[in-house]
Amino acid sequence: MEKLKMHSPNLTQDNIARIRDLFPGCVTEAKGEDGSVRLAVDFDQLRQELAESIVEGPQERYHLNWPGKREALLTANAPIAKTLRPCREESVDFDTTKNLFIEGDNLDALKLLQETYLGKIKMIYIDPPYNTGNDFIYEDDFAENSEEFLRKSNQVDEKGNRLVANKDSNGRFHSDWLSMMYPRIKLAKNLLSEDGVLFLTLDDTEVANMRRIGDEIFGESNFLANVVWQKKYAVANDDPGIGVMHDHVLVYRKSEAFVRGLLPRKAEQNARYTNPDNDPRGEWASDNYVSNKSKDERPTLWYSITHPRTGEEVWPEEHAVWRYSKEKHLEIEREGRLFWGPNQSYKKPRLKRYLKEVQQGIVPPTWWTFEECGHNDEAQKETAALLGQKVFSTPKPIRLIERMIAIAGAKDGIILDFFAGSGSTAHATLKANAQDGGVRQYIAIQLPEPLSEENNTQKSAAIFCKQIGVESNIAELTKERLRRAGKEILEKSPNENWSKDVGFRVLKVETSNMADVYYAPDALDKAKFDLFVDNIKPDRTPEDLLFQVMLDWGVDLALPITKQSIQGKDVFFVDGNVLAACFDASGSIDEAFVKELAKQQPLRVVFRDAGYKNSAVKINVEQIFKLLSPATEVKCI
Repeated sequence: MEKLKMHSPNLTQDNIARIRDLFPGCVTEAKGEDGSVRLAVDFDQLRQELAESIVEGPQERYHLNWPGKREALLTANAPIAKTLRPCREESVDFDTTKNLFIEGDNLDALKLLQETYLGKIKMIYIDPPYNTGNDFIYEDDFAENSEEFLRKSNQVDEKGNRLVANKDSNGRFHSDWLSMMYPRIKLAKNLLSEDGVLFLTLDDTEVANMRRIGDEIFGESNFLANVVWQKKYAVANDDPGIGVMHDHVLVYRKSEAFVRGLLPRKAEQNARYTNPDNDPRGEWASDNYVSNKSKDERPTLWYSITHPRTGEEVWPEEHAVWRYSKEKHLEIEREGRLFWGPNQSYKKPRLKRYLKEVQQGIVPPTWWTFEECGHNDEAQKETAALLGQKVFSTPKPIRLIERMIAIAGAKDGIILDFFAGSGSTAHATLKANAQDGGVRQYIAIQLPEPLSEENNTQKSAAIFCKQIGVESNIAELTKERLRRAGKEILEKSPNENWSKDVGFRVLKVETSNMADVYYAPDALDKAKFDLFVDNIKPDRTPEDLLFQVMLDWGVDLALPITKQSIQGKDVFFVDGNVLAACFDASGSIDEAFVKELAKQQPLRVVFRDAGYKNSAVKINVEQIFKLLSPATEVKCI
């Protein structure tokens, strides 16, 4: 139901609307004095529409621009002082799993992953919020001066909420959506491996703009396809316009190194291959032996073949030739691959093509039907069957993402979804591994977007969260779906030859573990100096510090972690000797402990600055490692 305006008419906007009716290309979007985005007239373009010759104006060039693009670029490049905190109690198989579930703003998460996963992601699939005029989008506010930037980079946000609605009062502007997507796609490209690929689903509203963004970030030459997925099987009877039956799937590769995979052959394609003559080479199908080239074009392919039953000379048609040269034909004949029909009744031969020789897969098309890839209703039923009720409004079917995984063409890569939503990408990854024995890993990123029982579309989801005793937000729903999906796959998978890794390690985007004064020492009040002796926030655990060190050092966040006691002090070891970390802050780390740790010969080692017994120990640490483990890189926090 529309609301009354409760104010006098905006005559300027009414006039702009009239101009848009006459000259749609002359109306664009621009920021007003209050910073809000409004419809505005491109007067240079309007003058050209009304002129009979070229009018003077800005230099023409081909590009996509919108209010806020420069800010979006700055947002992508600006550093943040945040970290990822592990949450064991919400994880599944925390110590052994290779999968990650990151809870928080995906822009922050993408920035935090830049060093660790730079060039390591094989496939990215995202299903971002569509620009419907009331969907939630992310507000990427950033600082315009050093003081404000410092405050916001430490997530001290006066608004207290980075999630805002692209409200109807905004007029369904493209600019807000583009500013949200641009920095995320830019950061995502960095994470893709050279042979990596991005899949992105969206509707007609922004597909043209997304193509322009994709071409700008990836390059036009790396655009692979605009796939049309048939997401519905019937048109709604109450649709006032033309019934929308599809979504788009844009596909971009990182570089020419990408090699697309093939889709599985269908049973009906293989059914035409039989073995009526018990050929030891297996099933075969006959193929045409004649080419439509003329003998004038290919004179060497115009020759006679002796019929094995009649002994007569057999020639191609007058305007045709054989497909193979005389030499190749004799080879085919010796191999027994000529087929003259049952009882040699054909007038011309055909070629035996064996099933084992044909391409073991089919080339992906750009038209994906719901029979092959599923539809919205199927996706609803998949999640409802797992959770016992409908809770997700627009999940994607697993079969849709399984097709993308097949095209990505790898059984051992990392698959990233930074708009995880219902968790379909992670679910599809686990299912694909169970089917073909792959060891793919997933990274799912989801904002804990609150759910409300007052919202009709969110009511069932909010109630479900209450029933299972978790906070009412989408991230909690996603985690629960993945827990249940993992159990179901383990129970139902007939294949025993796979890793059976259905767990996930939960990491949450948080403010840095370092005290605020660590980033702004000039803000230290000397009168309170004693309060800032420790540079670590008091609520942070050694494992929190470990993950921030792993991020800073670019160490894979999914590597196994063990904890050992050396001389009464806890030491974390990441994947054996990749990283050793001791965050003891008691001031008892002495040379004897350091020598004992150095015998482990870790590649990297980190200590807490407050842990050293005295300055002499701190000075001698590097010398001890140079003597006992010269390859070790030593740092402290």
